[in-house]
Amino acid sequence: MTIPFNDLGKTWRFDLVAGLTAAAVVLPKAMAYATVAGLPVAVGLYTAFVPMLIYALLGSSRVLSVSSTTTLAILAGTQLGLAVPDGDPARLIVAAATLSALVGALLMLAAALRLGFIANFISTPVLTGFKAGIGLVIVLDQIPKLLGLHLDKQGFFADLLSLVSLLPQTSLATLAVAIATLVVLIGMERLWPHSPAPLVAVAGGIAAAWMLGLQAQGVSIVGLIPQGLPSLTLPDASLLMQLLPGALGIALMSFTESIAAGRAFAETDQPPINANRELLATGAANLGGALFGAMPAGGGTSQTAVVKAAGGRSQMASLVTAGSAAATMLLFAPLLGLLPHATLAAVVIVYSVGLIQPAEFRSILQVRSMEFRWACTACVGVLLFGTLQGIVVAIVVSLVGLASQTANPHVYVIGRKPGTDVLRPLSKEHPDDELFDGLLLVRPEGRLFFINAQGVTDRIKALLSQYQPRVLALDMSRVTDIEYTALKMLQEAEQHAAQQGISLWLAGLNPDALQMVRHAGLAEQLGKERLLFNAQQAISQYQAQQCAPTRLRTPGPLDGGAQRA
Repeated sequence: MTIPFNDLGKTWRFDLVAGLTAAAVVLPKAMAYATVAGLPVAVGLYTAFVPMLIYALLGSSRVLSVSSTTTLAILAGTQLGLAVPDGDPARLIVAAATLSALVGALLMLAAALRLGFIANFISTPVLTGFKAGIGLVIVLDQIPKLLGLHLDKQGFFADLLSLVSLLPQTSLATLAVAIATLVVLIGMERLWPHSPAPLVAVAGGIAAAWMLGLQAQGVSIVGLIPQGLPSLTLPDASLLMQLLPGALGIALMSFTESIAAGRAFAETDQPPINANRELLATGAANLGGALFGAMPAGGGTSQTAVVKAAGGRSQMASLVTAGSAAATMLLFAPLLGLLPHATLAAVVIVYSVGLIQPAEFRSILQVRSMEFRWACTACVGVLLFGTLQGIVVAIVVSLVGLASQTANPHVYVIGRKPGTDVLRPLSKEHPDDELFDGLLLVRPEGRLFFINAQGVTDRIKALLSQYQPRVLALDMSRVTDIEYTALKMLQEAEQHAAQQGISLWLAGLNPDALQMVRHAGLAEQLGKERLLFNAQQAISQYQAQQCAPTRLRTPGPLDGGAQRA
């Protein structure tokens, strides 16, 4: 268990305060996220109760707070809308339970297969773009509720045009409630970060609805909320295949968000987050929550930050939050029925806009323009194709990016810093680096295999044509592995070079790569004199073989001062 029971006497006071503080933030947000998924607000309370309780007992993070998140809510809502197009509340609850059960089963299967490495499957730039797209979708989805309008969803851009056309029909009373809620939320968050602003906003909305009779003025309210703990809800087997594709995407995002939040708030003196145990814990949390009508759950960064800021030391804080959810269901359900939908929509918007991070896009652009394009593609993919399809776009973009990097490894011409033994790639920053007459030293980097072998070979051939050396020495110190196809091309390259009067040397092979070279017969083909310990030995051997003293030269006009193929 993650709860350090031996230290409870020291930490329970901190965890009690942190759990109650987190409850003031988590519970209103959980109800709001339920509306994002098109579910009754009570489902949000169920999700902040059972999954949080189960994760507290099984997870490897001491402070991670597990319930629903904005990303999971919008993904679940999209899938549930497809499964229950008529929006029947009873069917939606069963479908949500079935979806949660599938998510839990998939996560637990991944734990059994030890697939914890999938936490790094989607690159950070792609995830940034995906979340920005999700944030835009959520904000547009909630704006009609702020204005008292109703839209028939047809896609992001079509919905945006419909919203503009319906603006004259805005309910002023609903808009006033929304503005008041936004002022409370934004004002309190700026003056008092990690404050119970959602609790204050929800309490204020309920009080206003009760005292001012907002429903009679056309303001939509939540309505009846069942009082008491959640009842047993069994998944519907007939929906399994229909919900499975969406469950795969939700399971991936649940785990990705959970592991990221857990690692972000882990202390250096605490055990590291165990990825496979997180799969098991979040899977069990979703599976257990499904039996009590919860929607898909995962670790949330914002709510975990509240626990951490309030002094939480262990998962006892989550147990306190779960207990608060149970108390709310037992005691305050009738009051929650007066909550205006505009208030919940304002809560969703305020805590979803953080998914849209222009500064992060700028940071990515400053580092690498290609990865900036990946982020933009992932964002646009969500807006054009929808949230679930956006996951596919994000994964495809990540795979294309990975393939692009592996298919085009660096191939450097190596020179020597004047007056030293330092070898480094030629560059414009060091135009005076020395080259050796008749010796071309080339350093490929990364794994050489069937995807990039031909490209590396073509670049080396181009360098041979440019430099016309007598000896081509490949510095293999940065090559981690040589696959069969690459080995065959090396053998062919040796034969091609020999026909041109060029001798091929290999230097700096790591033990695994050297073993592959020996198994392929290339080591015998080259002989011991052309398999060298490192690039420095290659230079020394070449110099020793020259009859005349070695002449050094600097890159000429054809070299361009830098060759980075």
